[in-house]
Amino acid sequence: MPHFDEKRAYAAQEDIFFDDGREEELVEFVKSKPNVQGSPSAVLKAIDEFGRTKKYLMNVGEDKGRIVTDLIHEAKPEIMLELGGYCGYSTILFAHAQRAAGGKKYYSLERSPKFAKVIKTLVGIAGLSDFVEMVVGPSNEGIRILLVAGKVKKIDMMFLDHYKPAYTTDLKLCESLGLIQKGTILAADNVIKPGNPPYLEYVRSSVEEKRKRVAEKQEKKDTEGFSDRAAKQYGGVEELSMEVKGNPEIVYESRLVNSFEPTGVPDGIEITRCVEVPA
Repeated sequence: MPHFDEKRAYAAQEDIFFDDGREEELVEFVKSKPNVQGSPSAVLKAIDEFGRTKKYLMNVGEDKGRIVTDLIHEAKPEIMLELGGYCGYSTILFAHAQRAAGGKKYYSLERSPKFAKVIKTLVGIAGLSDFVEMVVGPSNEGIRILLVAGKVKKIDMMFLDHYKPAYTTDLKLCESLGLIQKGTILAADNVIKPGNPPYLEYVRSSVEEKRKRVAEKQEKKDTEGFSDRAAKQYGGVEELSMEVKGNPEIVYESRLVNSFEPTGVPDGIEITRCVEVPA
């Protein structure tokens, strides 16, 4: 298990830890800092400072963020999506890395118009507006919008950090639309805290196991396997379609990379690679 530097820990997570005005406070805090204009690293440093000295922020953080940026440098994805952007920390961190690796476009799909506005503002300050495109609304709708518009024909890499029960249903949607192809990389956050048993079961299952569940109609309900808090993360259970069955023939290789939340609580990133998509 890696070591966590307690000196870099964020403030403790409160009972109410988002959508209480702190996001707007963050924007003003970043704007008040010198030399942030056009500097992704300076904006990220300011966001981390706010999270450590002011209020907790549910960001991917430096430790888990490094796992994904290392993947970006290795894989050099042309097209990358994130599902759930919150305040733009992951957006700025990963888009900056992707652009440096020669990528073409980073799409941030954020359900909340309020959070999307924060992301857009901070991405603009970081100088990444020409590289990042926001898609506001439910993630499943955003995925379809990008496909229909011809902007995304294949997902090279996708970061999942949104409504936890939607990880599996959105992945299946991408499979059914042909967006998951050989070489696609998935990086899923919070698979330990708060945890995502249905997603881990799906990406770690063999083709035979997936076929069997489809044949026996053993698909789980949207929120099955989650704590009540995780299922109601955004103030209510989001209705997710169980009609999309995905493509059980796709072969994945998946592994957990242990790391930490910005507070120091153990967590991890599940890294999944598509190794085969039968014709």
